Amino acid sequence: MKERAHGNRTITVARYEHDALKSRLLYPSTGSLLMEQIVNKTVCGDLLEVLELLPNNFADLLVIDPPYNLDKNFNGLKFSRSDDEAYLKYLESWFPKLMGKLKPTGSVYICGDWKSTFCLYLIMKEHATIRNRIVWQREKGRGAKANWKNASEDIWFGTKSDEYYFDVEAVKQKRRVIAPYRVEEKPKDWEDTEDGGFRLTCPGNFWDDISVPYWSMPENTDHPTQKPEKLIAKLILASCPPDGIVFDPFLGSGTTSVVAKKLGRRYVGVKINEEYCCWAEKRLLLADEDCSIQGYSDGVFWERNTLSIQKKARVARVNNNVGLFSGAI
Repeated sequence: MKERAHGNRTITVARYEHDALKSRLLYPSTGSLLMEQIVNKTVCGDLLEVLELLPNNFADLLVIDPPYNLDKNFNGLKFSRSDDEAYLKYLESWFPKLMGKLKPTGSVYICGDWKSTFCLYLIMKEHATIRNRIVWQREKGRGAKANWKNASEDIWFGTKSDEYYFDVEAVKQKRRVIAPYRVEEKPKDWEDTEDGGFRLTCPGNFWDDISVPYWSMPENTDHPTQKPEKLIAKLILASCPPDGIVFDPFLGSGTTSVVAKKLGRRYVGVKINEEYCCWAEKRLLLADEDCSIQGYSDGVFWERNTLSIQKKARVARVNNNVGLFSGAI
């Protein structure tokens, strides 16, 4: 195991933990898998083989973060960049089958970068109703000397039918008020606090409040393309009802399952790499002790760099609840 710097909070799995975590995984063999076997489980196996065993129409939400059309090494499993035609053929090999696992009222999100987004649009247009394209600002990464820095990624949002779940109230954002408007000296549609003015706003399709996991964040792992918990939380809260089932066929280090658990949803995750599956299981166990999500507090998503203000609001809420409880006595 590589040596970590002081204060590094990256989640790792020690050798003595591996067997216990491995025993929690589901290894499919032959025959169909029943709902009671797969719900709240990490399935370790090849996706195309697993898909043949999963029941149809079981998921409320599909969160898909496939290998982008890039050269990438996923813990020994290498994915090679190809042309658009070959990448589209790769998507076609599993996307229609995944849509068969989605309920008629279900929603699907698929992630990609600028190189793959054209193919993602084509595959979703063919097999789902496209509702929107989300662009999220990815502030992490190297610069480029002869091109623009890649500082954003796409998420395509689609549904299986015109009847689908979407809870806009659950994904509102708390933003600083730049131009505070008042009526009779009172804030109009915003809140005045000792830390400044804040307004609850409806979510748009450009997200500039996401922090990519890094070494000092407790959600961080060594996975090369890990998605932030805050990012996935928005998708789940918006498009999966409470106690619904979220299905992630490219689970990575477990972010989707972990966030689903923290938010009171059920989950099914598939990953072929056993080590990554064990990372996911460790994170799921840690979620029993800490169900917080960075940047999400008191039922709203906060802007970046507002952690201290979030803590103040949380303390004030707790103190207020204590006062109400004491008064009731």
